[in-house]
Amino acid sequence: MTQDQQKLAAATYAVRLVTDGMLVGLGSGSTAALMIQALAERVRDGLRITGVPTSRPSAALAKDLGIPLTELDGRRLDLTIDGADEVDPERNLIKGGGGALLDEKLVALASERYVIIVDSGKLVDRLGQRNAVPIETVRFGWQTTRDRLAAGGFECRLRGGDHPFVSSDGNYILDCFSWGERRLADPDVGVSIKSMSGVIEHGLFIGFNPEIVVGKANGVVDSLKD
Repeated sequence: MTQDQQKLAAATYAVRLVTDGMLVGLGSGSTAALMIQALAERVRDGLRITGVPTSRPSAALAKDLGIPLTELDGRRLDLTIDGADEVDPERNLIKGGGGALLDEKLVALASERYVIIVDSGKLVDRLGQRNAVPIETVRFGWQTTRDRLAAGGFECRLRGGDHPFVSSDGNYILDCFSWGERRLADPDVGVSIKSMSGVIEHGLFIGFNPEIVVGKANGVVDSLKD
């Protein structure tokens, strides 16, 4: 199976977990887009759900396909389905390659059940093996935030360079490609990042214990959970 076929297999499996009346978090990224398309087919067949999108692209896609939407308004979500950039053996994640890490984390924290859908290429032995760690920062004085991160061992560059990427919440993102000897799955790393002035959120999702749905090259879909 190609990477796209693996993504579609994982998305199709996860959509079967959605039942009538659910409030569903709709993730962001290419794999989540396949999930939204598959979920829309079930809605057209009579499934009654309401989605809570984690990004403007996901909201636009879901709206165009006829999925009723609402905002994150204090209610608990029954289920959230999202993608990830990396998944380690303890089911810790790096997310935020698409720039929606803040809203993705807020929706995940509000969810009773959290399902991550990935192709097999997203599985890594340790976080940071293949991808940068995204860190969302305020735009004002972002260079000083970058310098504070560097003093803490993180070497980061502004996403977009001379034409900075701006998140849906109006912030910049620093992509960090070096972090010294730190083990990114250590919860203290995330705490250290969040403690720095100017940092809003980071793309380390540690200890969320999601169910991981993996589409594999041999056509098998694995579901990894407690």
